[in-house]
Amino acid sequence: MLTKARCVIETEIAALHQLIENLDEEFSSAVETLHQTLSAHHKIVVVGIGKSGNIGHKIAATLNSTGATAVVLNSQNALHGDLGLISDGDAVIILSQSGETDELVNLLPYIRRYQVRLISLTGKPGSSLAKQSNHILNTSVPREACPLNLAPTSSSTAMLAMGDALAMVLLEKRGFTEEDFARFHPGGSLGRALLIKVSEIMRSGDHLALVSLGATVHDALAAMTSKRSGACLVLDQKDQLAGIFTHGDFARAFQKDPLLGLQQVAAFMTKEPITLSANSLAAEAVATIGGNQIDDVVVLDELGNPIGMVDSQDFARHRLI
Repeated sequence: MLTKARCVIETEIAALHQLIENLDEEFSSAVETLHQTLSAHHKIVVVGIGKSGNIGHKIAATLNSTGATAVVLNSQNALHGDLGLISDGDAVIILSQSGETDELVNLLPYIRRYQVRLISLTGKPGSSLAKQSNHILNTSVPREACPLNLAPTSSSTAMLAMGDALAMVLLEKRGFTEEDFARFHPGGSLGRALLIKVSEIMRSGDHLALVSLGATVHDALAAMTSKRSGACLVLDQKDQLAGIFTHGDFARAFQKDPLLGLQQVAAFMTKEPITLSANSLAAEAVATIGGNQIDDVVVLDELGNPIGMVDSQDFARHRLI
């Protein structure tokens, strides 16, 4: 069974390699059309049937989540009133591996009554659908992953990947930002991380563990314990950041000297710790802590003064992970 499963996945990987080879300037033209459509405040209409229709729903969802207005037209209901979804100036993406599916081919003359640009995702560039299209995106595959070479598998994967490529290249062309993404995803942890600033989640004021440069390790541990913090900031005589002392620093030093409590914390702190601006997004704090494999990051104000600290434990409290 594992051998057969690997064969299915390898067949679909081969289909994706073929998809890369199929890419040409038609793709660039299609992206330009979609960009012009959205810039003129029109929308993208996605049409498909069967498995292609399911892929179409996902493509439309991806477009919407990245700020590209898209709707799905049910091809079976289109001739019974749903054609009202289409307006002059829209762009229509039609998905059909064969390009000859009766429901879609019969629908084309009615779609063409509108002043729209038609983009087809099809495995048959010479099909009836392709001949009616302004842009043809070739999603042909060497074979389906189905052992009978019948069930849509590799072909639907290719369509999905082509749809992702359209959405992501269009996203970049439109200059879509992390902040824009957050506006469309306010309910999830990613959305919160992109909307919230470091200043809103950092430990500051009475919740911030601070010691002076001349403090002992014992003093630092006491400060961390009282503030329930995994680290404390070490400040010099001018209240500027001299370093950070963490429970990790203590644990490493304690193994060498169990009596280090009376020694100065400056000997064991991390000098020049990683810092973030208070105006940074919380997402940057998540990435900084994760990317550097640390538990705490120091927060500075616009003048470079230490004003807070973000602890990795704070992310769960703010539902950022």
